[in-house]
Amino acid sequence: MDLSKPSPENVKFLIEEIKAKLRMVNVDAMKSEHFNDSQYEDLLYLYEMVKKRNSFSPNEMQAIAEELGSLRK
Repeated sequence: MDLSKPSPENVKFLIEEIKAKLRMVNVDAMKSEHFNDSQYEDLLYLYEMVKKRNSFSPNEMQAIAEELGSLRK
């Protein structure tokens, strides 16, 4: 998958991977339809940061969730 180009499919992939890695409980709050290509670079950065880490503190989880919330349409 080529993540270098923004597309609805790539946005969906990034969101799904972030949710899976964080084991988010309220997954309905973070549907890929809530995001668009204009925030793609921010989503990609967040995805890359999340994928590098093995675990997250509760504060980090909250900060990531807040960042995702700020990127929503």
